[in-house]
Amino acid sequence: MKKSWIARFTATGCLALALAAGAHAVAAGAASLAPAPPQLGDVRAALDGAGSLVDRDSSPHEFYFTRAMYTSTGGYWGGGTWAIDYPKADQQFVFGLRRLTNIDAFQGDNAIPLTDPNLSRYPFLYALEVGYMTMRPEEVDALRRYLLAGGFLFIDDFWGTYEWRNFETEIARVLPGHQIVDLPLDHPVFHSFYDIEHIEQVPSVRIVRGGPTWEQDGYVPYVRAIFDDDGRLLVLINWNTDLGDAWEWVDNPFYPLKYSNFAYQLAVNAILYSMSH
Repeated sequence: MKKSWIARFTATGCLALALAAGAHAVAAGAASLAPAPPQLGDVRAALDGAGSLVDRDSSPHEFYFTRAMYTSTGGYWGGGTWAIDYPKADQQFVFGLRRLTNIDAFQGDNAIPLTDPNLSRYPFLYALEVGYMTMRPEEVDALRRYLLAGGFLFIDDFWGTYEWRNFETEIARVLPGHQIVDLPLDHPVFHSFYDIEHIEQVPSVRIVRGGPTWEQDGYVPYVRAIFDDDGRLLVLINWNTDLGDAWEWVDNPFYPLKYSNFAYQLAVNAILYSMSH
């Protein structure tokens, strides 16, 4: 007989505690051998016992995980595609970032329109579901100014040929003449904190119900990039993967931890790289 949803939620809590205990034991053993960046099991354990993840203090912080609000077709509940996974994914990612690194990150969500004059205060910008992006001319101009002035754009959660073509068209409006290239695994962004040796395809939460790791015809994950004329990384593009769902559902023990591990590691690397280059 299949478990009821209530039974599954009860099992979720028990399994989360077991995973947390195992993660702490592994971490304690590893610490006696050699120093290494923290692993995500600790984050899952901390989330299991955390209260509110949102720290709305007014003091300044050195880093704000900032989400781009842009015009699009589609979206849930009339909110536009920029808002998918928001705000839980952002809050849980920042919770992990603060635990895995010593970055003084604002522990809350920070969504901002592309045309907001304060955008330039936040040099790291996250955008997802860009396969449905349809920016207004003023948004295009604002994003171009932001990137050429030193901003860094981190793209996530879009799938397949159709969505790629839409994003390619939109980003060409922002950065005409700039080539999109595959980012080789020996690039420093893959080794700025964690050593990433392969590109994992991170699935949506439907994996917990037996779904595949891919969507549409996006069978192979890619990390691609756009550089300026001086070789500065402007845009990091994660295609055929869904890092945001892995952050959002890291507290669900039915969501495979290996995908959340990769999603946190790649984003942490990108943030540290962008802050130091």
